[in-house]
Amino acid sequence: MDADINFYFDPVCPFAWMTSKWVRQVQAQREYTVDWRFISLRLINAHVDYDAQFPPEYEAGHTAGLRLLRVAARARAEHGRESIARLYEAFGTQIFEAAPDTAGQRSEAEVREERGTREFVEPVLAQAGLPLELAEALDDDFWDCEIRQETDEALGLTGKDVGTPIIHFEPPAGVAFFGPVISRLPDDQSAAELWDHVVGLARFPGFAELKRSLRERPQLPALGVSSGAVGQQEDWHGGSRRQKK
Repeated sequence: MDADINFYFDPVCPFAWMTSKWVRQVQAQREYTVDWRFISLRLINAHVDYDAQFPPEYEAGHTAGLRLLRVAARARAEHGRESIARLYEAFGTQIFEAAPDTAGQRSEAEVREERGTREFVEPVLAQAGLPLELAEALDDDFWDCEIRQETDEALGLTGKDVGTPIIHFEPPAGVAFFGPVISRLPDDQSAAELWDHVVGLARFPGFAELKRSLRERPQLPALGVSSGAVGQQEDWHGGSRRQKK
């Protein structure tokens, strides 16, 4: 597929979801074409000691993300690349756009692990207009080779010390970057302005990185931050909120 941008996402990453919402805003105004591609945080961290590196719920979440990508890979194979835009939107809506369960009956790890089950996936597939039998791919590691290949493809464009999302601008010759990481969704005018600034940086051949580790918690109901509110600022290290010791 020849697209204006390739967007590499893991469906359980809140920052990838926020950035994808912004990209969809710009896509509607500029009529860009987007190829939604896969990158797995679980595969990126395959050799990482999760207990030492991440908060306790991260391994369950990243594993669920890989399982969801298996479903996406089968959907793409059987229903075309255009099905992934709908499926990713349905994943993100279900995961991030509902308020968290405040009853406290399940741990955060259990909530994240549930995202990799048929009970979670089948309603999402229905929302995306896709057959429920695609959920059978959750346990099928046949798709892991394709997901790993696409993950390696993304990291080959940026280097390995990155996370999600990765955006490849004007492929195949254009440059790719991790991010931009955004926590607030701009209005439509600001969305286009932000896009122009980011593309301007990306087109300068000597530009490599613009970064800080302080991030606001994204404006997502699932994270307890409503639209228009400003999330708590957190210091991120190595892909998580865990503080360096």
